[in-house]
Amino acid sequence: MITVNEVITALHNCMDPELGANIVDIGLIYNIKVQPDNTVKVTLTMTSPMCPVTSIIMADAQLRLEAVKDIGKVELELVWDPLWSPEMMSDELRYRN
Repeated sequence: MITVNEVITALHNCMDPELGANIVDIGLIYNIKVQPDNTVKVTLTMTSPMCPVTSIIMADAQLRLEAVKDIGKVELELVWDPLWSPEMMSDELRYRN
C-alpha cells in the first residue's frame, strides 16, 4: 500500500518555479488521503488565487504522483480555504537567506 510519506516524498520534487522551493516546504499541501486501493487524494492551495503558475504546479504534482510505483488514481483538489500565508512555510524555508 502507498503511504503518506511516499506521497510527501514525491511532492518534495514538485517545485514552484517562481519561489524556487518545493510545494511541501512552501506549505501548499493541506491534506493527503490514501485509500486501500492506492487512490491518493491531495488537497492543496497556491500562494494566491491569482498565482500565474497554478497550472504548471498542478500538472507537475499530478505527473510526480503518477510516477510513484503502485499508485492508483491521483486526485488533486485545489482549495482556497484557508488562504495560504507565509506562516505555513517550513521554518527552514522561512528563515533561509
